[in-house]
Order: sequence, then structure tokens, then C-alpha cells
Amino acid sequence: KSGERQAVLLNGEAGIGKSRLLHAFKQQLAHEPHLWLECHGSPYFQNSALHPLIEWLQRVLDFRREDACDVKTKKLESWLSHYQQPASETLPLFAGLLSVPLGDCYNPPKLNPHRLKQKTLEAWLAILMEMAQQQPVVLVVEDLHWADPSTLDMLNLLLPSTKTARLLALFTSRPEFMPPWGENPDVVQINLNRLTQDQVETMVAQVTGAKMLPTPVLRQIVTKTDGIPLFVEELTKMVLESGMLREDNNHFELNGALPPLAIPATLQDSLMARLDRLAPVKEVAQLAATLGREFSFELMSAVALVEETTLQQGLAQLVKAELLYENPHPNGHGATYVFKHALIQEAAYQTLLKSRRQYYHQRIAQTLVEKFYDTASDQPELLAHHYTEAGLIETAIAYWQWAGENAIQRSANIEAISHLTRGLDLLNTLPENAQRDQLELELLTYLGVATAATKGYTAPEIERIYHRARELCERVEYSPRQSSSMLGLWKGALVRADFEKALALAQECMRLAQKKQNAELLLTGHLTLGVTLASWGELARAQEHLTKALELYQPSEHRTDAFEYGEDPGVVCLSYLAAALWMLGYPEQALQRSNDALALAEKLAHPFTLALALNFNGDLHYLRREQHMMLERAERLIALAEEQGFPFWRACGEIQKGSALFERGQHDEALALIDQAVAHLHAGGAQIGEAAGLAQRALAYGKMGRVEEGLQIIDEAIEMVKNGGERHIEAEQWRIKGELLLMQSDSGKFNGLLPAQQQQAEECFRRALTVAQQQRAKSWELRAAMSLSRLWQKQGKAAEATAFLSEIYHWFTEGFDTADLQEAKQLLGEFHLVES
Repeated sequence: KSGERQAVLLNGEAGIGKSRLLHAFKQQLAHEPHLWLECHGSPYFQNSALHPLIEWLQRVLDFRREDACDVKTKKLESWLSHYQQPASETLPLFAGLLSVPLGDCYNPPKLNPHRLKQKTLEAWLAILMEMAQQQPVVLVVEDLHWADPSTLDMLNLLLPSTKTARLLALFTSRPEFMPPWGENPDVVQINLNRLTQDQVETMVAQVTGAKMLPTPVLRQIVTKTDGIPLFVEELTKMVLESGMLREDNNHFELNGALPPLAIPATLQDSLMARLDRLAPVKEVAQLAATLGREFSFELMSAVALVEETTLQQGLAQLVKAELLYENPHPNGHGATYVFKHALIQEAAYQTLLKSRRQYYHQRIAQTLVEKFYDTASDQPELLAHHYTEAGLIETAIAYWQWAGENAIQRSANIEAISHLTRGLDLLNTLPENAQRDQLELELLTYLGVATAATKGYTAPEIERIYHRARELCERVEYSPRQSSSMLGLWKGALVRADFEKALALAQECMRLAQKKQNAELLLTGHLTLGVTLASWGELARAQEHLTKALELYQPSEHRTDAFEYGEDPGVVCLSYLAAALWMLGYPEQALQRSNDALALAEKLAHPFTLALALNFNGDLHYLRREQHMMLERAERLIALAEEQGFPFWRACGEIQKGSALFERGQHDEALALIDQAVAHLHAGGAQIGEAAGLAQRALAYGKMGRVEEGLQIIDEAIEMVKNGGERHIEAEQWRIKGELLLMQSDSGKFNGLLPAQQQQAEECFRRALTVAQQQRAKSWELRAAMSLSRLWQKQGKAAEATAFLSEIYHWFTEGFDTADLQEAKQLLGEFHLVES
């Protein structure tokens, strides 16, 4: 109320009284103006992303099964109208969370799944803060030990959000729960202990209405309940209902001698005894327990094979016995019921025979599919659970896969891994055959996507997943997942800059494609070979494969590939082909291809693909020495990467921006940015692009007069290439080393260089020329030729310099307005003047 936000975690074992304390607190606040928001975790939805929030929103919005999409949209609009958040931005976020299709009035957010989830959580938090401005808010989230990872992310986002909101956050958990916020001073943790003997006796008196129990009975209750409040309450009620006592004024007396086993030793036995005495409604309790901790009358009546009035009477008896709580719908559209405690639900469930239990689960699953399709499609993990418990393994696996796919689309990758792993565990119970291999390949493909999203393509788990997938690819006749399986392994090697392995995998992919004669696999084969060969300096062969891949690419047919594989194959091919064409000496064709890639990426509305296209387009402008264009692309890339949560692309954009700023004379800022970006790439396990980043750093250090540091860095970059790294940059590395060696003069002038130093520089330039010629990389050859020609001219060998540079310059047929060719032309003019 005073505007000081508080967060409290009630921690204690099952049955210790966490929920009872919350209930008492709620009653205490009954006459205080406030808003009570309540949701809870569930073992059934432990891996259903943001399930507590979704369930709460559906209650608040009064979503009903019969509501059409436009009705649900209007309910969302009405709810959002109470808050200042713009509906045009916020409604699509919540509609996506609630699986409500958007009409023509709203544009879907153009965000990747990770950023979409973040924006949704931020929107919810903003609304929560507005609620707290209107009146004090109590936010209750029970059973955090069952909360899904995305819900824990949401609460973690809530805690530091504000220090002045009129908000009390109350959480409950069991001792095994490890809070994601760690030792946070903003959260007060209260550990609940077991009751003392005096407290147990006081509680017993409350249940009995202050009427004394016989001493032997009270002693057994104290001993057997071990201070657990729920057990105290239930065991006392069981004793009162047992018929072993008779009431006499203000106390109870035994009807006879107390049998040794009359009072159960466990909570479950106590509850079973109570249910047995409620025999007519025992089956109702068992079916309810199979549905879950919380269930609707609508679903239960659809599943139950009894008359509606009989069912209502049974539920009423369970409510009267205080085993269930009833929550009537505010608009009279059917009640929901909640077991008083998870332990009570579990005890009722355990009384079922296995065969009956399986029957109930099967019936629930079939009812959900036939009559509650929205629930089935929004929560496939719920169907997967029921089919699993029903023993219908193949159907269960299909739903676990569906649940995994849904989670990936929502960027709930930790939850997706859990769903897919459940499916794989079930798969191990099936006999080995072609159908099982196909199912396993499907599950592994999606597991690879989710694992890569959480741990990156360099994680050891990724290699294990895709190695198994590769084995299966050899055994199945054909599956569209074969492409993604091969791509997963190949990407891991590529990101680690392990080009020997990447090439072997690309060749294997091509062999498999030729064996299967499948266009999708052939596209993947040519793409992986083209990209690998381009990175390894086999430029002509790379051009050939990338061109063939583009011939197989059809934008209309491959529209969904970006979402399944991570990026659009057409954009990848065009981007790498552009880089190869520049190195091969075709700067205009390269620019055209790169611009085509960028235009295609912008049409696709796939953020990760757009980031890739921007990066390669910026790199090409760097190669063409068009710093203003590179800076514009770099700033777009950084903004996109920050918005979408792409740390790799952000680092790439920062390297480009640093290089552009350096050319503008902002040396210190530029170098700090490049250093930071290279460190981020390295920390993320990505080594691809690191050699190029080091080369840029080395040259920058040299131009700032820190030549020795520059030489150390370029030697590190050269060593990386020697060890199987990115050979396409090798010629430029040797040229940069030569230029750095020429900067070693104490006076900073060429005359101050010793002959040996000049010789070392010339050897580097010749090495650069040799590598460029081997790779047919005419653009690198031109740069190396200019560096060597300048050295010769300073050494008085203008004629040799002119002849040498002229031959290479006149090879070119395009790009004469680019900086390199303009510089070469200017040098030739200067050499002619010297000669004459």
C-alpha cells in the first residue's frame, strides 16, 4: 500500500501449510481494497511454457470453448482498453500466447520466437505495473517447484523491475526448489517448520470443535502425523468419521478398545480410508484425480459415464468432505474444482488399479481430441501425458513431438527439450523397425534445433544428437528431416571453423543426396559444399556448387525452410556466392548478388535470415572499401540483433562498425568495439569469422603505431588458418603482415627500414600472391600486387612495378569505380611518371 514492493517465498515440504497460510492471508485482506491475482504450477504442465500465465489470462478474459476467434479478440480488446499499452502492439502478443488467430485488423509481430517471448513478458509486466498503480496488487504463484522455465523467467524479470510498485509477490515452493534468482535481497524467504506437539494438539482441537479426544487417540495422531499440518487435519477427520468414537458433551470417548492398526500410519492410508467410507463418490474422486489438481465440470461431465446430476452430487460430497474446493464461475458458466492439496489428489489417484487408470487416461485423451480440440491443439503435452499413462505409446510420441514443436515456435526451448526427450524415452520401448527409425529421426531433428538454440551448435550434445540422426538417415528411405540432420552436424563444424570436418560432412550429404536422388537433399548438399569451399578458399568450386543450389531453390517451395533450418537457403547461397565472386575478381556481380540476398531476406520477414544478409552485405561493402555503406549496414545489423537477441550477429555488426569508425579516425572507440566483439565471439564458442576479425584488429593496431601488437595479432590469425581455419582470408593476412613489417621503422619512414626488414615484407607479399593465385582470388591478388609494387617503386624498381601491376589490373573486366581498382590505376599513373 505504501508503494514498497515486496516479494516473499514460502518454502516448506508438502502438507506443511503453505496454501493454508495464503488462504488465511486472503481472508485477512477481504475488507482491504486490493487486487488478488493467483496462479500455480502443475506437475502436468511442468514443461508447458507460461502455463500459469495462460491459464490466468483465460480465466480473466472468460474464454469459453464455444467462443469464435473474433469473440476472443473482442474480449482481449476490451481487457486491454483498461490499460495504456497500445493495442496494436500488445494484442498480437497476447493473441499469440493464447493461440488466438489474428484478424485483418492486426499485424503479426515480426519477431523471432526468443524476442517474441521477451516482448510478451514485458507487455504483461507493464500491465501488472498499471494494475498496481490503480490499487495494491497481491500476485500469488503457488508451487514454483512445478513451474515451467519460461514462468520462472517471467518472475525473474518481475523482481528487479521496479522498487516503487504497490505489489506484493507471494510464491510457494518445496525445499528441493532452487530459485533462479539465487540469493536475492529483494526476496524474503520464509522456511516453514513442522508443528510442535503442543501445536499439533491445538490444531486437533480446532478440527474437533474444541472437543477433547481420548488420550490414546490423541497420542497416536501426534506420533503418526510427525508435525505435518495436512496429515494432522486429515487423520483427525478420518478418526472422527471412522465410527470408533462417540460424542459425549464436550469430549469424545472410544466405543471400545482401540485396535492397534485403527489409525493409519501414512497420509495416503488415511485418505484411502476416508474415500472408502465415501464409497458412492470414490470413483468420482478417482476420475477427478486422473484429470489433475484442477479441472472443470465441463470436462469432467464429458468424460464421466454417469448422469450429470449424479456427478454433481458426488462432487458436492467431496467438497463437503473438504477434499475439493469449488470455484463457481462468476458468470455462471460451470464451476472449476481444485483438490485441497496435491497430496490428496495423488492419494486418490494411487487408489486406482492400473487397468482402470489406463482406461481413464485413454478416455480423457479421446474426449479432449473429440470435444475440446482447442485444448488439444494448444496443449499437446496434456494429450501426450494422458496417452503415455494410457499405454498408447505411438500416439503419445506423436503428441510429445507436437508439444516440442509448439515450444520451439514459442522459444520455450528448455521445455521443448523436455517434451522431445520424453518422446525419445518412450521410443526405446518400441521394437526396432523402419517406422521407429523414422519417428526417432523426427524427434532428434527438433531436439537438435532446441538444443542448438539453448547451448549453441558447438555444444557436445549437438554432436551426439546429429550423429545419431546421421546414422538414421542412412537407414530410412527418405525423410525431409534428413536435410536438417545433416545441416545440424555441418553447422556445428562450420561454427567451430573445423573446415576439414565440415567438408567431409558436406561431401557425405552430397553422396546421400545423389543416392536418394532427392531435390531437397541435393539443395542441401550443394549449399553445404559451396559454403564450406568458399570459406576454405576453393572459390571456383564454391561458385559452381552455390550456383547449382540456387537453380534448385524455389522461394515458394522453400518459404518455411528458414523457420525449420534457421535461415533461408536461397539467402545463404546468394550471400556466400557474392563473397566468392568478389574474391574471384567480379566486384559488380558480387554486389548484385548480395543486394539480391538482402532484398529476398527483407521479403521473407525472417529476422535471423535478415541478420545474415545484412552481415554479408556489410562485409562486401567492407571489401569494396565503401565505409559509409558498411557503417549503415552495421548499425542496422546491431539494432536488429539487439532487438531479436542474436549475440553472434551483434558481434559481427560491431566488428564492421569498428572497422568503419576506424577509417573515420575514431581509433580508440573503433578498437575497443572490435576487441569487445572478437571476445564475445570467442566466448560464445564461435570461431568462424575470428580470423578475419583478428586481421582487421592487427591492421588497426599498426595504423595506430602499435606495430608490435599488430604483428602478434596477425601471427595468431595466420596460425589459425594454418590449423585448418578460414583459408579464404589467408592471402590478405600475409599482405597485412607485410604492411605491418614495413611500419617497423623507428622514424616511421621507409628509409629507416633495414634491408632485412624490407626482404621480410617482400616475402610476405609474395606469399600472399602465391595463395591468391592458387585460389584464383584476383581481388586479393590485386591488393598483394599493389603492396609489392609500392615496395618495389620505393626500392627504385618502378619499371618492374609497372609491368607487374599492369598485368593484373588489365585482367579485370568490371568494378573500375571501386576503391581497389581506382587505387591500382592511380599507382600505375604514378609509376609511369617515375619511369619517365
